[in-house]
Amino acid sequence: MELIKKSQIKVLSNPGVESAQLLNPENSSSERVTITRVSVQPEAEQPRHKHDFSEQIWICVSGSGVLLLADGKEEPFEPGDVARFADGDIHGVKNKSQEVFEYISVTSPPINFGYAYKDKR
Repeated sequence: MELIKKSQIKVLSNPGVESAQLLNPENSSSERVTITRVSVQPEAEQPRHKHDFSEQIWICVSGSGVLLLADGKEEPFEPGDVARFADGDIHGVKNKSQEVFEYISVTSPPINFGYAYKDKR
């Protein structure tokens, strides 16, 4: 059994986006998943990207966003919605609302997302 205390949770950030690394290779021995809580400020964006060797599932918790998909496509993403991205799927998100948008991300196999963020605390 592992118990990850709040003090062990690193928060990665880019302008307008914070990603709390709830369970990742740095604070857990899990070899199966990374779990993050992502907060996106109003009008902020997590640009389109992909993970060549990991599947990712996003669960919208609060606020609302727009999924940024391949070929310039967009799809509304609201509380209770679940999005699954297979290995190599293009995905990103933009918060077009005036409230904070939050989702939980589950990634398998695990990824250390430190490479994608400027600030690490």
